[in-house]
Amino acid sequence: MTEPASVSSTPSTPSSSPVGSALQGKAGAITLSLVGYLFFVEFVSGVLQGYYVPLISDLVAYLGIRDADFNWFEAAQLLLSALVVPVLAKLGDMVGHKRILLISTVLTAGASWWLVFADTFWVFLIAWALQGFYVVWLPLEVALIFDRGRRTSTGASQTRRAAGYLVVALEAGAIAGALGGARIFAAFNENVALTLSIPAIAVTVAFFAIWFGVPESTPQPGRRLDTTGFVLLTIALLTITSGLTFLRINGPATWWVYGLMLVGLLLLYPFGRWVLKHPDPAIDLRVLRQPSMWPVQLTAGLVGISILGAQAPLSTFAATDPVNGFGLGLEATERSYIIGAYLVAMIVGALIFPLVSRRTTPRIALISATVLVAIGYLAFLVNNATVVGVTLNMVVAGIGSGALVAALPAAAAAAAPLGQTGIATGLTNTTKTIGGAFASAVFAVVLAMTAGQAVTETASTLGSYLVVFAICGGSAVVAALALLVVPKLAFADTAPELDAAPTPSAQP
Repeated sequence: MTEPASVSSTPSTPSSSPVGSALQGKAGAITLSLVGYLFFVEFVSGVLQGYYVPLISDLVAYLGIRDADFNWFEAAQLLLSALVVPVLAKLGDMVGHKRILLISTVLTAGASWWLVFADTFWVFLIAWALQGFYVVWLPLEVALIFDRGRRTSTGASQTRRAAGYLVVALEAGAIAGALGGARIFAAFNENVALTLSIPAIAVTVAFFAIWFGVPESTPQPGRRLDTTGFVLLTIALLTITSGLTFLRINGPATWWVYGLMLVGLLLLYPFGRWVLKHPDPAIDLRVLRQPSMWPVQLTAGLVGISILGAQAPLSTFAATDPVNGFGLGLEATERSYIIGAYLVAMIVGALIFPLVSRRTTPRIALISATVLVAIGYLAFLVNNATVVGVTLNMVVAGIGSGALVAALPAAAAAAAPLGQTGIATGLTNTTKTIGGAFASAVFAVVLAMTAGQAVTETASTLGSYLVVFAICGGSAVVAALALLVVPKLAFADTAPELDAAPTPSAQP
C-alpha cells in the first residue's frame, strides 16, 4: 500500500467533483447500483438476525424443548461463524469475493429452507448452525466495495460511506425482522413452517440480487489456500469458543472448561509458527502486527464485548422489578422501545462516521466512536434509575457502536495490502465474535453468581450489573487507547494503485 497522501480531497481536485465521485457510476468505481444491491443483501442479513427473536418461545414449544435448550442454537451458530469467516474471506481474496458471497448465500438459503421443515431438536440445531454462513456477507461486501474503488483517489473514503449504508440496511432489517416476525406468525394463524418460510424466501431473492447486480472483484493470480494453517486455526478457535460456550451453559464450577480454553490458546502457538514461514499464509501475521492493523482487530474484539455480549444483561436489567432496589420493571413491549432507540442510534452512528472522518481523520473518528461507547456504558454506573436515563445511555453507546460496526471492516480493508482485503475484513468479524462469546460467558457467570440474592427469586444484584457495565465501558476505553497507536493519516484516501502489484509472497 502507498502511504496516504492526504486526509481528504480539496474542492479543486477531480475526486471531489460530481464527475469524479466514486458513487457516480465512473468506470471501475463504487457505483450506486452496486451499493444498492448490497444494501438489499445486508437488509436481509438484518432480517435474519431480528426475525426469530420474538418467535423463540413459540419455537421452543414447537420443538418440545426447554427455554434453556435454545442456548445451544445460538452457541452452534456462534461456533460456525467464528470458524468459517476466515476461510471464506481468504477464498474471496483468492477466487473473487462475489463468487464466495454467492456460495455463502446458497448455504444460508439452503439452511433457511431446511428450518421450514425441521421439527426436531437435532435437525433444527444443524439447520440453525448452517444458517450462520450469512455472517461472512458484510466482510465480503466491504472487501468487494474496496476492491471496486481501489483505483480511485477516494476509494477508502467512499468505502467508509458505502459501509455506513450497509450498516443502515443491517439495522433496518433487524428492526423490520423483529417487528414483523411476531405479526407474520399471527397472520399465518401461528403456523410455524409458513412463518419460517419468509426469511428463506428473502435469502433466496438476495442470491439473485447478488448474481445479477454485483460485479466480481479482481482476485490475485497464483494464490493457494493454506490448508494446514486454517486447520490449525480452526482447531484453536473451536476449542476456545467451545470452552466459552460450556462456561456459559455449565457455569463457573465446571473446572474442565478452563482447561479447554487454555488448550485452545496454546494451539495458537503452532499456528503462528506455521504461518510465519508460509509464503501465502492463512493469516499474514506480519501484516497483522502493523500499527495500522492490530489496533483495528483488537478494537473489533473489545467492542464485541458490548455489541454482542451486553444485550441480554441490558434486557434483564430493564425487566427487573424495582422492588429489588434497581431495575425498570418494563414489560417486553416497553423494553423493545429501548432496543429500538439503540438500533436507530446505531444507524445514526453509521451515517455520521464518514462525515466526521472527512472533517477530521479516520483515526480520530474511530477513537471518538470508542469513547462514545465507553461513555454510554460507564454512565450506567451513576445513571440507571430511570427509563430516560437508561435510554440516553444506550443512545450514546449506540451511536459509537454503529460507527464502529461500519468503520472497522472498512479500516481493515484500507490497511490491508493488495490481495488481502477479504481476510482483513473477515478477521474484524471473527475477533468481534470471539469478544462477544467471551463477554456472554463472563456476564452469564457474573449474573448467575448473585442470582436469588435480591428480593425477587431470580433477580441478580445491582452490583453484578454494574460489573457488567463497567467491563463494557472499560473495554471501550482500552480500545480507544489502542487506536492511539494507529498512524495519524492511516485509512485515508490514497493515490490510485497500478494494476501491477507484488505477489503475496513478496510482501514484507
